[in-house]
Amino acid sequence: MELKYFFSDLKVIELAAVLAGPSVGMFFAELGAEVIKVENKGTGGDMTRKWRNHKESSNTAVSSYYSSVNFYKKSIFVDLSDPDGRNRVHQLISDADIVIANFKPGSAEKLQMDYPFLKTLNPSLIYAQINGMADGRPAFDVVLQAEAGFISMTGEKEGQYAKMPVALIDLLAAHQLKEAILVAMIHKLKTGEGTKLEVSLMDAGLSSLANQATNWLMSGFLPIPIGTKHPNIAPYGDVFYSKDKVPFVLAVGTENQWKELCTLFPDKEKWIGMTNNQRVKEREKIANQCQLVFSQYDAEELFEVFVSKKIPYGKIKNIEEVFQTESAKNLLIKEKQEGVDKVGVKSVVFSMKTSTEK
Repeated sequence: MELKYFFSDLKVIELAAVLAGPSVGMFFAELGAEVIKVENKGTGGDMTRKWRNHKESSNTAVSSYYSSVNFYKKSIFVDLSDPDGRNRVHQLISDADIVIANFKPGSAEKLQMDYPFLKTLNPSLIYAQINGMADGRPAFDVVLQAEAGFISMTGEKEGQYAKMPVALIDLLAAHQLKEAILVAMIHKLKTGEGTKLEVSLMDAGLSSLANQATNWLMSGFLPIPIGTKHPNIAPYGDVFYSKDKVPFVLAVGTENQWKELCTLFPDKEKWIGMTNNQRVKEREKIANQCQLVFSQYDAEELFEVFVSKKIPYGKIKNIEEVFQTESAKNLLIKEKQEGVDKVGVKSVVFSMKTSTEK
């Protein structure tokens, strides 16, 4: 099945800006839906149009950042505070399937873009709202990464923190909202009823703390910055270098993988019986031993050894190297918008085959 036609009968109105909401809109656009992005005429559109990196021209209508989540949409510029502009959008919503919004508290009501009003125009509407901070602060991603505990675990040591170099919380919230909309669509198929959905950026971040949350909740283990390393497994995430200075990580997650790694050590009997708990406690000793061995091999030879022994490894690639790979090239999408040649990465990367397809 060609996914680009899957939602060809679906109409989505996007009343959202920046990253989380627009990435939900792009998901449906990639699957064939008609997605109409309503941008604020008074501010020159989505603020990310102007979020340019230092290599971009200041004269372009859309930035690379904006482009990342705004493929395959029709953009219209509207002043929602103007009755004519508001009526235009109300008409679009009257026969739409989904509205995606990220209004600040109180703003949707003032503009008559809130769910109670819109469902009078379209009772079967699915209204999907992304919310920010409970205290009303502007909910930019780095603020959420800080408040949800992510930044406290990053970097190599306390006081030298880092952040995820993508808007992680926005993307997590977007996935939550996609799931919610799909659930609402199933409900609508069964009952014909519309739905209001809400996802909090903070809740999306907290729910994604996963094992770091349970490490604290179940055993009182407070995560601290340990770089790329894993708090529960070793050697896992440790960074090593080959003889020719190529950086890579290991992900030794099973006892068999550990035993295979130990066969590379000249004194393997000293190490091979260590349990994972022991390895976590002796992480630095193990890392030093590994580096002594790995520095005897050039990367190409060493990686061949890892493959032959089924030891999980990953070369640390920069973005240029990543997009030289065929798998990355196969995910590229292109579009021209307002004179700008946009190039980005698909957000829909699953495949689908019906029971009648071979």
